[in-house]
Amino acid sequence: MDYLLTEEQKMIKDLCRQIAEEKIKPVAAEYDEKNEFPWDIVKVMAESDIMGIYIPEEYGGMGGGVMDLAIATEELSWGCGGISLAFAASGLGTFPIILFGNEEQKKKYLPRIASGTIAAFALTEAEAGSDAGGIKTTAVKDGDHYILNGTKQWITNGGEAEVYSVVAMTDRKKGARGASAFIVEKDMPGVSFGKKEDKLGIRGSATREVIFTDCRVPKENLLGREGLGFIVAMKTFDHSRPGVAAQAVGIAQRALDEAVKYAHERRQFGTTISSFQGVQFMLADMAIQTEAARAIVYSAARMIDSGAKDIAKVSAMCKTFASDTAMKVTTDAVQVFGGYGYMKEYPAEKLMRDAKITQIYEGTNQIQRGVIASALIKESLAK
Repeated sequence: MDYLLTEEQKMIKDLCRQIAEEKIKPVAAEYDEKNEFPWDIVKVMAESDIMGIYIPEEYGGMGGGVMDLAIATEELSWGCGGISLAFAASGLGTFPIILFGNEEQKKKYLPRIASGTIAAFALTEAEAGSDAGGIKTTAVKDGDHYILNGTKQWITNGGEAEVYSVVAMTDRKKGARGASAFIVEKDMPGVSFGKKEDKLGIRGSATREVIFTDCRVPKENLLGREGLGFIVAMKTFDHSRPGVAAQAVGIAQRALDEAVKYAHERRQFGTTISSFQGVQFMLADMAIQTEAARAIVYSAARMIDSGAKDIAKVSAMCKTFASDTAMKVTTDAVQVFGGYGYMKEYPAEKLMRDAKITQIYEGTNQIQRGVIASALIKESLAK
């Protein structure tokens, strides 16, 4: 479908697809098997100026916003959902600085990230996943610094990123209103990392614990003011969830492409399986679902970039629909491949494994449905 992309957006789409085709796709299975971080691909993306697509031009980026981030993430994820996270999850770690950083913070960190420095977002803990207000990590004011103590869990780009946006409690008595957000650098004393997780999917991405032990963070690295941490997290997710949705669309599109190609090649009962109505209907449904997911992602991204205020509902909608679609389409792709779909020498099973996490991270789809329902009720009461 024609989504009326600008010439610059078409160039971004073509460039990212070229990188996906030529650089990512050939090595995706190897990174999946070895569970390694794709530094060579990060270098390619940095040299192609992709890393700063969503960062304002005055800070070294291309100023494309959420829409351009979604376009790039979709195409890179077509190559590999895990490898694409080096780019997409860096965006998640950067949005707190874009949205809440002061001028000095933006000038210090955004040009670095735009040129290829990896960022990460550190919110989740062992007892604070969906319950983002239940974090235990503390930040205690000590003169010109804050002292951070605690452990963040399942942090994408953890250990590889140089810059971390971290949410910690500055006043536990206030609950969620006592959380604050900080910019923490990897080489600050007191920052260390736990084991690299051995994951089901997105294995070309690093996921680790980030541990703070009496970590001294300059007070200048506080984002906004004390007590804004929970708002920083929620506003960040409102802007970043279309990125997860775009990742899901890219994975779904790759699964559809592989399934159509295989159906043309696989012969049963003396003919290709693409001639069977049962297979044709599956492929048709996969195409319908993928295109619908792409449409809602692009619509949500454009709405967010327009400066609209109430974006939580549409952001949650696109993330939920696209990730559910990716899981359905990749599962159907495995079915089209039949027994071969279950084998690692074919791409279908990896796509299914990569798709699953999109229903879980940056807020489970059950949490997303709660966000959507709350917005609907609020809108109804306001009439």
